[in-house]
Amino acid sequence: MQDRCLNSTRWVVTAQLVERALTHIQFAAQTALKERGVFHLVLAGGNTPRELYRRMPELVTDWSRWHIWFGDERCVPLMDAARNSRMAGEVWLDHSPIPCEQIHEIPAELGAQAAAQAYHLALQGVGEFDVVLLGMGEDGHTASLFPGQFDANTRLDVVAVYNAPKPPAERVSLSTQRLSRSRKVLFLISGMDKRPAIQAWRHGEQIPAALICPHNGVDVLVLADPD
Repeated sequence: MQDRCLNSTRWVVTAQLVERALTHIQFAAQTALKERGVFHLVLAGGNTPRELYRRMPELVTDWSRWHIWFGDERCVPLMDAARNSRMAGEVWLDHSPIPCEQIHEIPAELGAQAAAQAYHLALQGVGEFDVVLLGMGEDGHTASLFPGQFDANTRLDVVAVYNAPKPPAERVSLSTQRLSRSRKVLFLISGMDKRPAIQAWRHGEQIPAALICPHNGVDVLVLADPD
């Protein structure tokens, strides 16, 4: 499995990270709406996708048929600035034409276990996502799946996280198997501090990011270092 995942990972180093991501999403949305009539997009947290979200309104699409999901969330109060959904809301979703009932936030304010159960129920009936956006931390974590802190073989779609090594310790995350159930997985990676994790991934080490293994492979966009 690990060899298959490694061999189906497409690496692109680019100075046009946002533009390339927008192109991937535009094509995937057009295809999904034409073939299935609905588009399911999973958002990443962190700082890297902020500019992408700000520019999402540039896409030409039928927003009324989009569904937005989140790869993970921090167990903090609903309007806390640390929440991934709050960042996405402020820069894009709060003024988006996507119907509010189609923006599926993780209710992490309920606590990790209750929120994981609630999001599991919300995902019932949703098959493959169309696009999953992910980032990667300097330790190789993705979503809230940190090294040594999760069961990579779980059959659960959503997992409660209690021992995240960076605050807050309590979080909710989609599992590796649920994130892998997508027609496209797109990693957005920036920052010099990610270089060791990128090298570990490319050398076949089983860091969390490398365990996301959809049948169509993974596209990894790495922001080129400035001159």
